[in-house]
Amino acid sequence: MMAQVVGGYFTSHVPAIGGAIQRGDQHEAYWKPFFDGFPPVRQWLADAAPDVAVVFYNDHGLNFFLDAMPTFAIGAAASYHNADEGWGLPVYKSFTGHPNLSWHLIEALVEAEFDMTTCQKMMVDHALSIPFELAWPDAEAWPVKLVPIAINTVQFPLPSPRRCLALGRAVGAALRAWPGSERIVVMGTGGLSHQLEGGRAGFMNPDYDRFCLDNLASDPDALTGHTAEQVAELAGTQGVEILNWIAARGALGDAPQTMVMRNYHVPISNTAAATVVLEPA
Repeated sequence: MMAQVVGGYFTSHVPAIGGAIQRGDQHEAYWKPFFDGFPPVRQWLADAAPDVAVVFYNDHGLNFFLDAMPTFAIGAAASYHNADEGWGLPVYKSFTGHPNLSWHLIEALVEAEFDMTTCQKMMVDHALSIPFELAWPDAEAWPVKLVPIAINTVQFPLPSPRRCLALGRAVGAALRAWPGSERIVVMGTGGLSHQLEGGRAGFMNPDYDRFCLDNLASDPDALTGHTAEQVAELAGTQGVEILNWIAARGALGDAPQTMVMRNYHVPISNTAAATVVLEPA
């Protein structure tokens, strides 16, 4: 028996979403269009019943900072803890890791010539915790084990979209070669277009966002036609978090995917927020 990748869950991870959850603002007019996208996500996850989540995300200084910023880092820990990041958010539940699967991925990725930073001790920030809170809001403990993969979207030079897609494809090949019986959901978090600082603070680009959403399921290579610098121009300096989505899509394999649901809303905290679920066609 081999592991099965059941599909992909992609969503924004804006800290303000965590604040809205904490305050119970899900039905307020400002937030409702975003939160209304999650009942079908939760139903899909209940039906797909994954055992493991492999999550592509970007760290915001909780685990890595500008003095030591790996391009690609993967956790190989037995557990992962959240901590106070200074946003006024609660400290979220800890995660149980899957070290054996992590090491399988690490070995496969290094063999595929990806120079991964291996983290046997690793914290995870809102970029990972908030998507879990959105997906399993009433869980006393997370129903899946975690393999976190962090991509540098913070400090130049950034990995290219093409390289991130290749990373995801290598992860996907390794997952399909894992000789376990786990059902695996792949997650990509962040974005979409937004910029938080400088002369373009508040910048969003719905046209580029829709281009990404339109091609994510059927033609992910279309998202690799720009350099990381060009993505920053098109989507804003924080909009380069689309790299996490691109890598996660790569892990689903080359075959076209069925878009189970798609939600897009502008703005949430000066961010173009989106949620997507894909599954094998």
